[in-house]
Amino acid sequence: MCVWARRTVALLVGLVTAMDASADWTVNLRPGATGISHDIFGLHMAILWICVAIGVVVFGVMFYAIVAHRKSRGHKPARFHENTTVEVLWTLIPSIILVIMVVPATATLMDIYDTSGADLDIRITGYQWKWRYQYVDDDFGYFSNLVTPQDQIHNRQTKNEHYLLEVDNPLVLPVGRKIRFLVTSNDVIHSWWVPDLGVKKDAIPGYINETWTRIDKPGLYRGQCAELCGKNHGFMPVVVKAVPAPEYAAWVSDQKAAAEQERLLTEKDWTLEELVARGEQVYQTTCAACHQPDGSGAPPAFPALNGSPVATGDANGHIEVVLNGRQGTAMQAFGKQLSEVDLAAVITYERNAWGNHTGDKVTPQDIVAYRKQHSSP
Repeated sequence: MCVWARRTVALLVGLVTAMDASADWTVNLRPGATGISHDIFGLHMAILWICVAIGVVVFGVMFYAIVAHRKSRGHKPARFHENTTVEVLWTLIPSIILVIMVVPATATLMDIYDTSGADLDIRITGYQWKWRYQYVDDDFGYFSNLVTPQDQIHNRQTKNEHYLLEVDNPLVLPVGRKIRFLVTSNDVIHSWWVPDLGVKKDAIPGYINETWTRIDKPGLYRGQCAELCGKNHGFMPVVVKAVPAPEYAAWVSDQKAAAEQERLLTEKDWTLEELVARGEQVYQTTCAACHQPDGSGAPPAFPALNGSPVATGDANGHIEVVLNGRQGTAMQAFGKQLSEVDLAAVITYERNAWGNHTGDKVTPQDIVAYRKQHSSP
């Protein structure tokens, strides 16, 4: 008896502890931070309660009939066929319910697909495994990459609150303005999803999908790629930073100035040490997920760069691989993803990091010259 008492107490304690631990756990949708997300949430709740009411009525009648007309009480089943009244009712009532559900659902869908009258256009391109944001009206753009430390991913550090939901460059948007998203992909199918904005749109190679949002209040809104897109699908977060209009205007001005400064850096006379330092940052952001931070790779899909023929051989061959990739392999073409400065820096870093002490320096001017030489007439 004592053993059973201890087991009962342990079970009760476990249940109480589990309830406390899951106090914030929910299975419902989130109302979100936009008018569309609120409409979606309201539609979801209305349909949910209609379904609950139908379930209560149907199962209530069914269980009442089972209990009140059971055989042990002497009831015998009635035998009848082709009751016109019943057939009309069970056709008419569901039809009315469907009409009640269709009207608000259609109105919400029409709003979701109405991208007209946008104040701002953003082109979103999915890459394996990052996002590129291009501000069409202001002629600048940038990539957004995961910045969660590798030590957290490999369980060498404690994971923080936003594990796998942190990026180096969030998508910055103004509040109170209608923003149209033009969503596409550079390689495979991705899906740009931010629950709080009520936006989820597939990014398909060679095709542009449209969607939109209007954010009501400033804040950070996080999402993820929602389409299985390859090895690092889980490392492709989305972070949207909504700011007031004056702050957004100042940020756009800074971005334009930074883009111009980046173009000027192409003409700078870089030292080997400067290129290696910048190249290490580019490598850790762009290349380390596949080739590993120490260049050891993950063969056979991602060969090691430490001591590889590419990273220690002819510099032009190295440039060719990084710019144009290799068909039939997982090696992407980074020629359109990185600037001349970043391309030169990461190639120089790979040729001088780990055990690859070639002493070679690839400059931005080398990248420009290579592109001119290999450009189509």
